Amino acid sequence: MRPTVHECDVAAVWDIARPSRPSRVAGVSMAGFSDRSAGPVDGLVVPHPAFTVVLQFGDGSLVVDDATGWQQRGSLVAGLGLGAIRMRSENIKCLEVRVSPVVAHAVLGVSPAELDCAVVAVEDLWGPDAARIRQQLGDAPSWGDRFALTDALFARRHETGPPVDPEVAWVWDRIIVSGGSVRVEDLAVEVGWSRKRLWSRFRSQIGVPPKRAARLVRFDHAARRLATGESAARVAAEGGYVDQSHFHRDVLAFTGTTPARLASDPGLAEYDIAWASHGTFVQDRRP
Repeated sequence: MRPTVHECDVAAVWDIARPSRPSRVAGVSMAGFSDRSAGPVDGLVVPHPAFTVVLQFGDGSLVVDDATGWQQRGSLVAGLGLGAIRMRSENIKCLEVRVSPVVAHAVLGVSPAELDCAVVAVEDLWGPDAARIRQQLGDAPSWGDRFALTDALFARRHETGPPVDPEVAWVWDRIIVSGGSVRVEDLAVEVGWSRKRLWSRFRSQIGVPPKRAARLVRFDHAARRLATGESAARVAAEGGYVDQSHFHRDVLAFTGTTPARLASDPGLAEYDIAWASHGTFVQDRRP
């Protein structure tokens, strides 16, 4: 994979690389980050509808703090139900992988429900594989080689991992396609399950309940639009929110800040550069 490299001028912090072609695993996307700041970097990382794997390599330092004050150092996996976190780093290089919850159990090796609202060390999940891939990333001569190495690892893990129920995958795709505006009760009827059964299966295999997933997808759409410079009022009106106060409450719940402050956060512009073209994986499935 030959990468596309973007220089992010926001706060002159990051060089961002993206692979030139999709991953072999549908539902997996990657980006590379190289710190070019003159000192420590402290930024907000907003929630999105995917599990996040951060593979740090090199000699820099990476520390992640959540709202409770809990702290994780080095390479990590962040769960789907997690709120905004702060990432503090200095002189780091890392490869970030976003993993659709539909394939998360297979590639991460743990049930998504066990990672709800949690950040864990990659070493705790992968054992020796974690140290091996980090060493290989550090030794690789280019971002293209790093993307290829990581993609090969995820493809191997995906081949042997457990799939989700087709009904659960279909419901997830419907939530994505609708932008989070579909009614969970209607989805249960469409797959022929009770609401309770859908909630239980979806929660155990995706990592969050269906309504929480829908809120997260709707917020993600809104955050992407804020990143492109659209006003909070327009995003709220067109994004499935009852009114601007409803949008304000949702942003506050997911990030701990207001839409105006979120729109001006340098990390959101970086988000747009690194991930806007990737989209979110959807496959036409029938339950």
